[in-house]
Amino acid sequence: MRNNSRIPSNNLKYSFYLIGGISLLILAIIIRPFTIVNAGERGVIMKFGKVQDQVLDEGIHPILPIVTSVKRLSVRVQQNTFQSDAASKDLQKLTTQIAVNWHIEPNRVNKVFQQIGEQEQIITGIITPAVSEVLKAATSKKTAEEIITKRTELKEEIDKTLKTRLAAYSLIVDDVSLVDFAFSPEFGKAIESKQIAEQEAKQAGFIAQKATQEAQAEINRAKGQAEAQRLQRLTLTPELLQKQAIEKWDGRFPMVIGGNGSVPLININPSNLASTENK
Repeated sequence: MRNNSRIPSNNLKYSFYLIGGISLLILAIIIRPFTIVNAGERGVIMKFGKVQDQVLDEGIHPILPIVTSVKRLSVRVQQNTFQSDAASKDLQKLTTQIAVNWHIEPNRVNKVFQQIGEQEQIITGIITPAVSEVLKAATSKKTAEEIITKRTELKEEIDKTLKTRLAAYSLIVDDVSLVDFAFSPEFGKAIESKQIAEQEAKQAGFIAQKATQEAQAEINRAKGQAEAQRLQRLTLTPELLQKQAIEKWDGRFPMVIGGNGSVPLININPSNLASTENK
């Protein structure tokens, strides 16, 4: 009898412990005396809403419920695209699309959150106006043609200036990409006309150069022929011509038609006759 009476009391005790444990677990889940900081995040600790100096790294951390709260901010690289209107040095209007890769300095997330706010406030309040101002200042130093032809140089200037400007807010610029430049339609037509004119000028120059070279070649050929004829006149004497004629003679006289038929044509040089008579 005594043993049977103890069993219900033990069951009640176990039930009480079980209910108490479940209640504590539910209370812990509701109150949450801990916080978890995920990968790529940092935790900003606040006590009664006041930002603390300590920054929580990735992992699980115990906190004092009700008194302490944690705000998690991403420190991963973010990419945002911005579009801004600007003007070149020669007052040509252009619309520029620029992509910025950036992230919050991990050990300064508490200051960033305290001074600026969350990611949306960072983009709209700090990065957007900074990009617009830096871009306008950089494009105003170059003509429209230089903006197109010196794109790399312009990108480097924007990258450097933007890094310096955002570093003051504990924002790190990882890279800047100039996605696109859009000029007015009138300027596009002017550029196209200029390129066509330059190509035509180059073609005309090539044709003129070719004509000059051909004319010079003709002059050189004429000079060569004249010099050859001059040298030939100097070397061709009457004696040489007669000698060449004798060497080529086949032994037959040229024939002419006379009254009695064909007779040989003999060239009698009077000087030769005179010399013969003297002999």
